[in-house]
Amino acid sequence: MKTRRLAGAAALAVLAGTAHAQDLKFPPGEDARFNWDSFKAFDEATNLEGQTLTIFGPWRGEDQVLVESMLAYFTAASGVTVNYSSSENYEQQIVIDTQAGSPPDIAILPQPGLIADLVKKGFVTPLGEDTQAWIAENYAAGESWVSLGSYAGPDGAKALYAFPYKIDVKSLVWYVPENFADAGYAVPETLEDLKALTERIVADGGTPWCIGLGSGGATGWPATDWVEDMMLRTQPVETYDKWVTHEVPFSSPEVIGAIEEFGWFARNDAFVAGGAGAVASTDFRDSPKGLFTSPPQCYLHHQASFIPSFFPEGTVVGQDADFFYMPAYAGKDLGKPVLGAGTLAFITKDGPAARAFVEWLKTPIAHEVWMAQNGFLTPLKSANAEVYGTPALKKQGEILLNATTFRFDGSDLMPGAVGAGSFWTGMVDYVGGKSAADVAAQIDASWPK
Repeated sequence: MKTRRLAGAAALAVLAGTAHAQDLKFPPGEDARFNWDSFKAFDEATNLEGQTLTIFGPWRGEDQVLVESMLAYFTAASGVTVNYSSSENYEQQIVIDTQAGSPPDIAILPQPGLIADLVKKGFVTPLGEDTQAWIAENYAAGESWVSLGSYAGPDGAKALYAFPYKIDVKSLVWYVPENFADAGYAVPETLEDLKALTERIVADGGTPWCIGLGSGGATGWPATDWVEDMMLRTQPVETYDKWVTHEVPFSSPEVIGAIEEFGWFARNDAFVAGGAGAVASTDFRDSPKGLFTSPPQCYLHHQASFIPSFFPEGTVVGQDADFFYMPAYAGKDLGKPVLGAGTLAFITKDGPAARAFVEWLKTPIAHEVWMAQNGFLTPLKSANAEVYGTPALKKQGEILLNATTFRFDGSDLMPGAVGAGSFWTGMVDYVGGKSAADVAAQIDASWPK
């Protein structure tokens, strides 16, 4: 029995007893923090009983359990049976499937560059101006998200093709609250304050930063996040966008300046645990450990939201360790930019169920179900931040909601030879002593012609 045939609280009560609902992690109507009205409205407006939707995405293991817990609500409300699948080599698989004419109905990927390529080849269906307007209005920094999901089609015209869903934040600085309290340090509100704190820690006899670029064959990538954050804090977002497409080359003063901003922190022996010479050789997974020694080997660590996986066992984020937003320059008036990554959903086989799924992603409940568990952040303003599963997730979610600009990890948008090649090695050369200008010229020379 579908709830659309019922009404109000009775509808939710009946749903909780149906076959569809047996897999629903949070019983509809029981927790007032969730926006059950959005679930009920979608249910009443959507009748696709008996239809099937295939979704291909990047999530496997525990992440697949999490996404399927959200998809169960879509099935309960729409009547659509969802078949979700993934692959270890999902990037290659989606290319193979689309070219073979056997794509899923919906694909979800964390690579905007790959999506842009699929769009250009005509394998993706535009989402329409209504959805574009909806994202601009309902996501914090909405135009940033429209820009992220918009690509040039086969005819060269740009349109919205992909719906951002499940975001990661990179603009974070990690610290140990107890160390700050013992030393009398406060969380900096501006980049000017962060630099002043860096200098104060040195004056007090400490070492401010732990920085490590080591990552096997990917050594150097953590520095690209630093440079991207500095580009967003020293240049207008339009310059950032032109940089990732090489309209603004690495050898431009704007990019050289951002590299040197990273160097202000990383190339000063007094500022970095082990000295500047240790930056390239220190494994990024080991680099935050200096926060937890006694006395601390460092007080600050710049890294994305995943880094607690490499903290000492038993570390509780929010107590033993915490983070703050990598602040912007007060004097540059560039707002509160946030660097991050995330996944985007798009239609590779059009149909009523695929269109209904895009509409489903506009409902708060489609976000809240995953928010209440783990590993999910959203810029959707109507989703209730109080349902986040941990205080750390809520705090990161608030960073997204307070952002004036969001930009995707720049190196991931560049050609692989640069973003996963010469940019990495160039940053290793830079921390090793090469000038920013020489490194920038070297990266420019590697850009595919």
